[in-house]
Amino acid sequence: MRLFATGLLMAMAIAFLVLRRIAGTHPAWGYAISFTEAAMVGGLADWFAVTALFRRPLGLPIPHTAIIPENKNRIADSMATFLRDNFLTPQVVARRVIGFNFAAAAGAFLSDPARGGENRIRAGGANLLADILESLDPERLGDQVRSGLARQLERVEVAPLLGQMLSVMIADRRHLPLLEGAVRWAGQALEANEDMVRAMIRERAHSLLRLTGLDSRIANSVLDGLYKLLAEMIVQPDHPLKLKVEHLLEDLADRLVNDPETREKVEKAKRELIGNPAVGQWWQSVWERLRRKLIEAARDPDAALGGQLATMLGELGSALQGDARLQSQINRFARRTLVGVAARYGDEIVRLVSETVRRWDARTISNRLEAAVGRDLQFIRINGTLVGGLFGLCIHAIDSLL
Repeated sequence: MRLFATGLLMAMAIAFLVLRRIAGTHPAWGYAISFTEAAMVGGLADWFAVTALFRRPLGLPIPHTAIIPENKNRIADSMATFLRDNFLTPQVVARRVIGFNFAAAAGAFLSDPARGGENRIRAGGANLLADILESLDPERLGDQVRSGLARQLERVEVAPLLGQMLSVMIADRRHLPLLEGAVRWAGQALEANEDMVRAMIRERAHSLLRLTGLDSRIANSVLDGLYKLLAEMIVQPDHPLKLKVEHLLEDLADRLVNDPETREKVEKAKRELIGNPAVGQWWQSVWERLRRKLIEAARDPDAALGGQLATMLGELGSALQGDARLQSQINRFARRTLVGVAARYGDEIVRLVSETVRRWDARTISNRLEAAVGRDLQFIRINGTLVGGLFGLCIHAIDSLL
């Protein structure tokens, strides 16, 4: 459009020169020359006016030119004031949102996930989760999650919970499989280390016993006794040693709940465990593996994660559409939130706009405004050229009549 407007101005200038060279005596020549002459004047005047908005015409330091670059800060403040007075006042926001049903709109969106044969909730929601997990710093995110868990654990007293859990396990006899498993593990460990036990007994036996070979018999007796003890503990429900272990567990459960000293020991151990660097490193590796698995599941279109997310959001959308009471509560909350944001942060938003425009350099703001309205400004130049020519015809006609 700039080239067209400039070309039209040049065409009027060339036509004026040509007409002046070949002008005859017929009255029409006067009208043609007046049209081209006035069109040049109008086109040049509007070219100067349009150019003066954004830069100095021909680079000359003419007063009141380059208006936008020279008044950038004032324009920024004016834009911010206009935005604040007309859009970000609580009254305006409240008036604009009073009749809008946010909940129903959100419900309609969530209940109609299909678009172009593709599940936008499944693809969009899962991919959004994956993008968030990938964009965040894994180490910092892991530290934040660990810190959050640590803070929650520090607030919870672990000892009473452990005592209650242990009491329930003993009452339901759910500790017996664990106890039998420990006994079987002890038997397997003893069987795997028989040679070491025999060597220990031989080293601690008297030299006379070793000479007579009684150390081997003693070792066999000890091992046989241990195997018999472990076997009896497994097959006899009321074995004395097993009952002793149960009494110890019951006493431990009671002390975990009622003994301040025991509870303090458990809390101290908990704090030391939370603050242990090795635990932090272990958690970091666990979190990184979990994060990678979540990203892979979210990126996989056949994974269950996206489908479950879509199902849950679809059910939420149906609830939002069908429950008038829920809609009323959500809409009330949304309106209060928007009005509150306008009241609390309106000035900050306005300040952000003003400071952003102020930080732009003069060429940037000129180029952006010219790109936004430049086409219409070039039409002003074209209209100025043509309207100037028409006024030239009128002036020449009045001059001829006079």
